[in-house]
Amino acid sequence: MFEFFWNLIFFVVALGVLITFHEFGHFWVARRCGVKVLRFSVGFGKPLYTRHGKTGTEYVIAAIPLGGYVKMLDERVDEVSSEEAHLAFNNKSVWQRIAIVAAGPLANLLLAVAAYWLMFLVGVTTVKPIIDGVVADSPAALAGIDGRQQIVEVDGRATPDWEAVNLVFVAHIGRDSMTLKAEDPGAGRPITYQLDLRDWQFDPDKESAVRSLGLVPFRPQIQLVIQQVEEATPAHKAGFEVGDQIVAVNGESATEWIDIAKLIQQSPNQVMTFDVVRHNDTVTLSATPGDKGGRGYLGIAPTVEPWPEHYVFELAYGPIEAIGKAMDKTWQLVTLSVSMIGKLITGDVSVKNLSGPISIAQGAGASASFGFVYFLGFVALISVNIGIINLLPLPVLDGGHLLYYFIELLSGRPVPEKVQEIGFRIGSAALMLLMGLALFNDFSRF
Repeated sequence: MFEFFWNLIFFVVALGVLITFHEFGHFWVARRCGVKVLRFSVGFGKPLYTRHGKTGTEYVIAAIPLGGYVKMLDERVDEVSSEEAHLAFNNKSVWQRIAIVAAGPLANLLLAVAAYWLMFLVGVTTVKPIIDGVVADSPAALAGIDGRQQIVEVDGRATPDWEAVNLVFVAHIGRDSMTLKAEDPGAGRPITYQLDLRDWQFDPDKESAVRSLGLVPFRPQIQLVIQQVEEATPAHKAGFEVGDQIVAVNGESATEWIDIAKLIQQSPNQVMTFDVVRHNDTVTLSATPGDKGGRGYLGIAPTVEPWPEHYVFELAYGPIEAIGKAMDKTWQLVTLSVSMIGKLITGDVSVKNLSGPISIAQGAGASASFGFVYFLGFVALISVNIGIINLLPLPVLDGGHLLYYFIELLSGRPVPEKVQEIGFRIGSAALMLLMGLALFNDFSRF
């Protein structure tokens, strides 16, 4: 229950920030173009807070934090006096209307740049992309990658950490090959490898792009010694103690923590036995994992050996350099988002990979639990996606309005109202279908 409310709180916080910036983009440019703004609302439904500005704009925070809007004076919607006709949105030039509509998605992209700038300025602790090994007969193995090496570049893009590597790998979905440079840590002489991706099988719900290519990232060794026992959990009730060393599960010898974790996850509400060594004596404990989203949960954490010092570093830049890095990161996400949309259309990426509000809420809570800088990175990522999605040429989105205005710009006359109405209905249906599919995917992941 705590996890649910934690995710919900940070989902609302993230969504509130993203919506406010998006709508402020529309609002700010509309005011600069001489349009009278009647209402600026964050959220829908019953107003919780209302304030009237000096220019007559009503500022509202509403009860349902799942969207927002800017209501402008418009003769197509309201009766407008002749004295205020010049302040109506519909009476502005095509270029001004284009600027007002495009300002929302652009504000989201600027928010992403600002969030990444602050993240890089504060600094984020991260890990060098060092390979611990490769899986036999995988694309990585067939390319000749072997031994412990650090990935330094993929197709010309520097990869300082695993996040950078994963982003570049995902961008290669649907391509035939990929060039990777790696070196022995500290050697300074990179070796170039060519990976054949024609038979690459990648399912994001099952594994990362890194592991799907056969690369095994270095991780500190996980011992079978329990470091933490959460209170009020099945493990606590069963009598597990910090320092217990698990030697057998259900009568079978235990050698790897990952195997123990899988058995627990596969056994919700099933009685399990654990042989543990405690103060040189072997003790047998009986525990029934709880059910957490269809997976077994016990409430224990293992002892993990510390990272080697030269494997972990602080990714941080000065105020000026951070601007360039933030812009580059945002642009990388923009191009990745656009290419993923294209690959959804061509079938290179399955629609099963679409995520909805539940997955976003989980991401918000998880990133916030790691710390402020990680939450900033999450906000930047979602902000880019919202900006790009809003530019899709669906009439109900900003991109649909822009499509109509560009047609008007080329033809010299507005798109007929009936045609716009039909387009809005089709766009609404398509958007509802996508949202329903995303929600279905969210529930199927539980």
